[in-house]
Amino acid sequence: MINKPPQAPSIAPGIAPAMTPANAPGQVSLVGAGPGDPDLLTLKAVKTIAAATVILVDDLVNEAVLAHASPKARIVYVGKRGGCASTPQAFIEKLMVSEALKGENVVRLKGGDPLVFGRSGEEIEALQKAGITVQVVNGITAALGALASLNTALTHRDHAHGMLMVTGHAKPGDPGTDWRALAHTARQAKLTLVVYMGVAAAQRIQDELLQCLAADTPVAIVQDATLPSQRQALCTLDCLHQTLTEQRMASPCVLLIGDVLQGLASLGHTQEAVLARGQIRAM
Repeated sequence: MINKPPQAPSIAPGIAPAMTPANAPGQVSLVGAGPGDPDLLTLKAVKTIAAATVILVDDLVNEAVLAHASPKARIVYVGKRGGCASTPQAFIEKLMVSEALKGENVVRLKGGDPLVFGRSGEEIEALQKAGITVQVVNGITAALGALASLNTALTHRDHAHGMLMVTGHAKPGDPGTDWRALAHTARQAKLTLVVYMGVAAAQRIQDELLQCLAADTPVAIVQDATLPSQRQALCTLDCLHQTLTEQRMASPCVLLIGDVLQGLASLGHTQEAVLARGQIRAM
């Protein structure tokens, strides 16, 4: 049974009836659905989804993933996407607690890995506070799916000693990432920068990173990583915002920034190149 509630539902303040032996709590699993390709699900994710009685599905989860759900499972869409009408986080947390206290086996199905910019920290705290058993089932995060599709790496002994994953989207009232400080760290420590949810702030990210990083630092932009609709663009840091605009690339995108992409960049021959799936074609 599939229920599609309004984007911004609300519930009464009371979460659930008092627990009794006949009303023992269920459990909640925070499951990573991966970057998009349903074949990238882990075996544990498949088993956990199949055992669920209630599945709360994020907006970016591929619908094909739900083929692993029981026909008896209740599926609730709790879409969350930056810049769009979204189900409030507080509602999602209350719903997880409420269903688990009813004895349901709840799966909170998230795109990518639930522990990477998925607000799982808040959800784990809410569940533990309510006495609910919670487990996390990892998924492949978007950055790894994006790099694999380009046949390149996040680290390389000659170019990058590590990598930093950072969000380009801050909560209201939060100044967000100090991009200049991050650029300085990346240059000094030879790190690859991986920016999630950075499209809206791309101009600021570009301008501030250029305070410490070279203008010709290679950048790969990957939209819809691992899906048939995947689009990719290769440019230099000083052309990041221009490339996003000209190629009309939009969220969900991952921005990959650093010298680890030098080998990939050398194939493009120009500052602006469009990468077709499996090949690089200069504009």
